[in-house]
Amino acid sequence: MMVNSATIPRIPLDKWANSFVDYMIDSFSGVFTGINQIMTSLISSLEWVLTASPPLVTVVVFVLLALWLTDLKIAVFTCFGLLLIISLNLWEASMLTLSLVLASTIISLLFGVPLGILSHRFNKVGAVIKPILDIMQTMPAFVYLIPSVLLFGLGNVTALIATFIFAMPPAVRLTLLGLQQVPQTTLEAAEAFGATEWQKLIKVQLPLALPMIMSGVNQVIMLSLSMVVISSMVGAGGLGAEVLRSISMLDVGLGFIGGIAVVIIAVILDRLTHLSTQKREGIQSSK
Repeated sequence: MMVNSATIPRIPLDKWANSFVDYMIDSFSGVFTGINQIMTSLISSLEWVLTASPPLVTVVVFVLLALWLTDLKIAVFTCFGLLLIISLNLWEASMLTLSLVLASTIISLLFGVPLGILSHRFNKVGAVIKPILDIMQTMPAFVYLIPSVLLFGLGNVTALIATFIFAMPPAVRLTLLGLQQVPQTTLEAAEAFGATEWQKLIKVQLPLALPMIMSGVNQVIMLSLSMVVISSMVGAGGLGAEVLRSISMLDVGLGFIGGIAVVIIAVILDRLTHLSTQKREGIQSSK
């Protein structure tokens, strides 16, 4: 049975969205300019930290970090993986991609963890935030690029903003889940010893919820990496730009080595965040 379009009037949701974006541009252009400058400084600072030293020195630092946080196997993979990236002449592009991922992760955690805490403390806040997170997680990734370009122009900042919006929900959800899983008996014991609400949060709830929060960090990093590659469509540099260039040139080899570099960075970041959490839990349980 076909539905007559005259029976159900069309809701001009697209026009409302365009009007809202136009209003934001006209009313808060100075705010977006300031955000642009701050985000540019953050990306530049992280990129400088990663590229100030010779590549081999940076590789040694990453290997030592992997050895400290995980184990010898991951440290060896980190060493050979980063050396392969250098040999493929993709070091600078990889460090720019890593800078964008780290910047997105930092911002996502700065917003996501407090929102998770607020959602746990206040049910009304959680009731508002959860539907928003559902929309953020189910919205196609490409949709975030359109308003970001209009508000911030083309470039790395647009990629960072879109990546932050796309990657933040796991930080909120897993922080909330970790706090919800803290045993009630533990909280009651803290109250019996006279702990305030703030002390319970800092000294009891967050430490016990840390493994779940670190799982959120892992998810944020993985989503950030995938979105940073997609954001090459709006002028972001890094490995995404190499993949996009390979598509425009139909160069299979260039796309393959760009994809390999992305995979190496993804595996290193995943193992550093995931296995370091397991290692920490093992140390605590042995105590």
